[in-house]
Amino acid sequence: MTESVEAKTEAASGTASGTAADSVPGGYAAARLRLLQEESRSGPPRRTALAELTDQWLAALLTGGAREAGIAERDGHAQGVALVAVGGYGRGELSPRSDLDVLLLHDGSADAPAIAALADHVWYPVWDLGLALDHSVRTPDQARKTAGEDLKAQLGLLDARHIAGDAALTAGLRTAVLADWRAQAPRRLPELRELGQERARRHGELQYLLEPDLKEARGGLRDATALRAVAASWLADAPREGLTEARRRLLDARDALHLTTGRATDRLALQEQDQVAADLGLLDADTLLRQ
Repeated sequence: MTESVEAKTEAASGTASGTAADSVPGGYAAARLRLLQEESRSGPPRRTALAELTDQWLAALLTGGAREAGIAERDGHAQGVALVAVGGYGRGELSPRSDLDVLLLHDGSADAPAIAALADHVWYPVWDLGLALDHSVRTPDQARKTAGEDLKAQLGLLDARHIAGDAALTAGLRTAVLADWRAQAPRRLPELRELGQERARRHGELQYLLEPDLKEARGGLRDATALRAVAASWLADAPREGLTEARRRLLDARDALHLTTGRATDRLALQEQDQVAADLGLLDADTLLRQ
């Protein structure tokens, strides 16, 4: 049986002596466990803190890996390579069991073995902790090409956020991806609408479901992300009133669900609802579903 993230984290916390930014997994694991056990911090502050903590750890991994691979530095920052958070991680929306969506961006100046070694130096410690990792290694041109062919990849890159390395490389990609999105919006927005309709057919409408999928159901987190993309296109208006609060409630519920189940799940099953409601300070499951 695969050891749980919590078990690995607890084991690491017993021997960790470094700070949260240490490249050694134990330093991050111990700090992560303490953060998730803090009853006084939940909701957006905890998600932000978890993203920042993870940024520090991954930045240390990138810096150490770049030095080992012989990649040039300037003012302590690796040049020609950057670690970029995308998707939910890019937005700073890390729930306790969220995947880490990360892009290792490079400008092609380093040789292939050096980039491969750098990627291994970053990815393997994440896997060692049992964390889910959605990773890719691309040049800016490759990232843009992938985005042009894959709408989901393009949506993830719209939320790209620099973690470490060459900040100019990340900034250039962000600018190009946003320009591409706006140029391609006339054909992309109908595709985005079709994806939303397909999700609704498969998962139903969140407010009417007894066991809603907080992410995929109509009115869930995927739709909230789609509305951000619509607004960024400049071609269509997206509803804004109440959106921030609705998104926060969904994310809070997902956080509580992850902590209750110990799994990366978005489906709010009946047997979990009372505990999730209690964790959110709500009376019962009925109150939770009316939120």
